Parts: sequence; C-alpha cells; structure tokens
Amino acid sequence: MSVLLIGLNHNSAAVSVRERVAFGPDQLSDAVQQLASLQDSEASILSTCNRTELLLARDSESPLEPEAVIQWLHEYHQLPAGELEGHLYSHTDVDAVGHIMQVAAGLDSLVLGEPQILGQLKSAYALARECGTVGAVLNRLYQRVFAAAKRVRTETAIGENPVSVAYAAVDLAGRIYESMASVNVLLVGAGETIELVGTHLRQAGVNRMLIANRSLDRGLSLAKQLGAEACVLGDLPEVLPQIDIVVSSTASQLPIIGKGLVETALRKRRHEPMLFVDIAVPRDVESEVAELHDVYLYTVDDLRDIVDQNRAQRETEANKAREILNQELLLYTRSQRADASKPWIKYYRDQAVALTDLELERARKELSAGADPEAVLESMARAITNKLIHAPSQGLRSIAEKNVSELDVAKRLLGLPDELDQ
Repeated sequence: MSVLLIGLNHNSAAVSVRERVAFGPDQLSDAVQQLASLQDSEASILSTCNRTELLLARDSESPLEPEAVIQWLHEYHQLPAGELEGHLYSHTDVDAVGHIMQVAAGLDSLVLGEPQILGQLKSAYALARECGTVGAVLNRLYQRVFAAAKRVRTETAIGENPVSVAYAAVDLAGRIYESMASVNVLLVGAGETIELVGTHLRQAGVNRMLIANRSLDRGLSLAKQLGAEACVLGDLPEVLPQIDIVVSSTASQLPIIGKGLVETALRKRRHEPMLFVDIAVPRDVESEVAELHDVYLYTVDDLRDIVDQNRAQRETEANKAREILNQELLLYTRSQRADASKPWIKYYRDQAVALTDLELERARKELSAGADPEAVLESMARAITNKLIHAPSQGLRSIAEKNVSELDVAKRLLGLPDELDQ
C-alpha cells in the first residue's frame, strides 16, 4: 500500500497563497478525477479557507510521485512553476495517515480543537466516493481516521471550552439564561466581530436579534445575513427596554451606552435583569453601568481571561488527544501489516485444501475397489497429516540451524508451547 499527501495550510502559507490553490465547489468533482487519473490511484481533495490537501493512495508498494502531483497543482491553478515552493508539505504512508488524524481531531487547526474540520473532511470523502475515486485503501483509511476523531471527541474535552472572544461572549450568555430562544438580543456595531457573534447566537437558538449601527445600510446588510432587524444608534433609547442581552463592538472613541440610558431602560423593564457584553476597545459601555442593580457587565478583558483559561485547558486536552491518536495510528499500522499477510494465508489454505482433496480422491478410489474402510481412513489421515506438517517441520529445523533466537517466533507461528515437558 502507498499513501501520499501534498498540501498547504495556515501555518505554511498566507491567505494570499492559500486562496490561489483553493478548489471551488464547482471544481472539486473534475479536479479529484483528474488527480486520481494522474497516477492511476485513489484520490480525495480537502479544500477549506485554511488548507488545501491532496490525498492519493493505491494498493501497491510502488511509491506515488509527489513531483507529478505538485506539477498538476500548479497547472490546474495556472501558477508559474515553483510558485508554491516553501509552502507545500508532503507526507507518505503512515506519516500521511497520522497527519490526517491530527487534522480530523482539530489538532492542526487555527483554533485548536475546532470541530468544523471533521465535517469538512467527511464531505471531501463523500464527494470522492461519488466521483468513484475511493477504493479499498482510502475507504479503510478514512474509516480509521473518523473512528480516531470520534474517540478524541468522546474521551476528551478539547472542543468544549470557547477560545475566541466572540464565542466566549455567546457562551457566557448561555450560562446566564436557561433558554436562548426566549431572549431578545441587541448587537451594537456591524463589523466582523459582531457578525461572528450573531452567527454564534443564531446557532445557539436566539430567535430575535436587533442590530444597531451608525450606518443603517450596513446594519440592514448584516441583519439580512443573520435574519435580524436593524436600526440606527439614535434609536437606542426606544429599543433598549426591550432587550435582555447587549453585545457591543464598535470603533467609537467614546462610550455609546451610558449609565443614564441603562437606568431609564431598567425602570421601563421593571428592573428585569440585563446582560451587557462590551468587547470594544475603547469601551462602548460606561464602566459606571456596572454599579447598577440588575445589570451584569462584562468587558473584553473579562472574556480574554476566560479565553486564556480555556486555551490552557484545550492544550491539556490536546495532549490526551495526541495519545489517543498514537494508539489509533498503531492500530491502523497493525491492520495494514495484517492485511499484507492475507494473500499468503489464502495461498497456504488453498495448498492445504488441494492436498486434502487429492488424498480424499485417492481414498474414494480405494473404497470403490473394495478396500477396508477403516484402513483407508487411517491411511488418508496419516497422509494428510504428514503432508501438512512437512513444510513447517522443515522450516522449523532450518530456522533452528541458522538462528536459534528466531525459534521463538516460529513456535508462536505454529502454536507451539514455549517449553516442552521432559
């Protein structure tokens, strides 16, 4: 069996390079078929915003040629020869399988332990199967990889603690409110951070979100994307009394939400508690807001403390995950070695069956000629036994003559005891 992986990721190449070798959804089917035909192999392609990896395999010991794959990658994306030099990495055989296990478990991701990559890897496998470029080798490989990733998710807590400020904000809200579906959320700002927070909130089950932004057009654009409503910052006095959770991240140099504004909102809410998560620098919410009863105010520093603790926890869990992957890789290696013995086992069995059939035919002829049945059976049994043990006996004697230390291996092979009673 030969396996070859060629790729680049966020560690080896900047986004300006990665985007030039990314495969769009409409390209993948054709590309994976081209890749498979390149060296008459099985193939799959994983292409995400953070990595592009080409995987080839075949049921043969003849090695796959990385140079041909690299040349094809340049030609497919119309890149000058050598353009990707210094950015690509290459893994073969067991090292390639180990790398894919690391990827599937989230240990090679930009965000340690992130779960999305496993789904992307499963999609790459499914598409390759649809294209007919997955055979016995890649099928076994992927099943072992998916089993390893499942063990990591089940036996470690590597993906449980948020390690981004945006996700930490949503996680914090989820711990305070029993049901995220029943809360009203106000997002102040319309930048990338707020977009990410809004995405996480929608995934957490929030039904009603309102986006307040200085520019209504930008607010409306993001609101459409997130399935939310939009307003301008000037509407905050009317809007705030309806809101349970406020997440703010703008580029304002002065606070947008002051103590007086929140006091008025609380009176109209009959002091129903409010959560403010201010992830802006400089701050969007006046620090004095924290002095009010029925208000919980968290700043970006509070969230960073949470994130730092969670990163340390993920690193601890990552060490457990690596040990699991080492075990899974060893199981994979053993299964491959066992598979290598299958043709020889079949050959040995076929020899034994042929020998038995030959003796059985001889016995039938003797019985037809009127020979004593008991004598025929005894003769057949002795003949089969002698012929079956002839080659192993000769082999055992030869091994003992050449290297007595290998005799133990031969004894295990034949199912013999370590010692004989004298």
